[in-house]
Amino acid sequence: MVLKNMNDLKRLVEGGPRKKLILAAAQDQHSLGAVIRAWKDNIIEPILVGDKDGIQNICTLNNYDITGVRIIHESDPEMSVEIAVKMVSSKQADILMKGKIGSATLLKCVLNKEWGLRTGNLLSHFALFEVETYPKVIAVTDVAMNIAPTLQDKIAIVNNSVACLNRLGYKIPKVAVLGAVEMVNENMKATLDAALLSKMNQRDQIKNCIIDGPLAFDNAVSLESAQLKGIKSEVAGDTDLLLMPDIEVGNVLYKSLVFFAKAKVASIILGALVPIVLTSRSDSEQAKFDSILLAAAACK
Repeated sequence: MVLKNMNDLKRLVEGGPRKKLILAAAQDQHSLGAVIRAWKDNIIEPILVGDKDGIQNICTLNNYDITGVRIIHESDPEMSVEIAVKMVSSKQADILMKGKIGSATLLKCVLNKEWGLRTGNLLSHFALFEVETYPKVIAVTDVAMNIAPTLQDKIAIVNNSVACLNRLGYKIPKVAVLGAVEMVNENMKATLDAALLSKMNQRDQIKNCIIDGPLAFDNAVSLESAQLKGIKSEVAGDTDLLLMPDIEVGNVLYKSLVFFAKAKVASIILGALVPIVLTSRSDSEQAKFDSILLAAAACK
């Protein structure tokens, strides 16, 4: 199965069992709107943790009907995150979502050694994009968590992402390891890592996917470009997952796709006990809704 667009993502989770989602610091308009929409579509069963008056005011101003939704009042945003994470840790929910709180504060609680959501795996960011100029949804990792990933980090990031794509229905996703060029250059660490990842995949050290690299961005997403450069690859021009060399390249690509290409995006954090919807403050309500769909589909 290959997702062509975000509607395919929605169809993937429609009709299935509703996932329990906890929204921490829930007094946030776009987050609340996305959660209520997903609830009305029978995708999730929400629990709102945050300032009750703030939540009710947003609902009144936007005509959101939350009759029947459980609200846990906590006016302190940091305490609301702690409550939400502890509830997820005790298996009272399947998905954690960030509301009106900084990402660093939420992640600090997620990584708490006593009651956090650690699994021993590296946490990594995973995003799906629907771009008009590409024939299917394309995944990008990591643009928000790991600043300068080592080779071992990249192995973990690929494993997180491939496992997620497998759960979305991709049996053998095609992974392009990006660099500035498509040739191995000893002075460019990204190309060395790409070559090693490709060989490890060939030797079955990284499973359930096909990895090729280094590939420049044009070769990864354009078969014509790859053919013009004489690149023979199962991945070039048909990529399912783009592995970024570092957070700066990833972040620029992410925001370029959203603001220049007007791409639709869904993004989550992988590697914790449950998927975490941790979107940017600049992301739209639609992006947050699609991220909830992705989290629901990624649940084990």
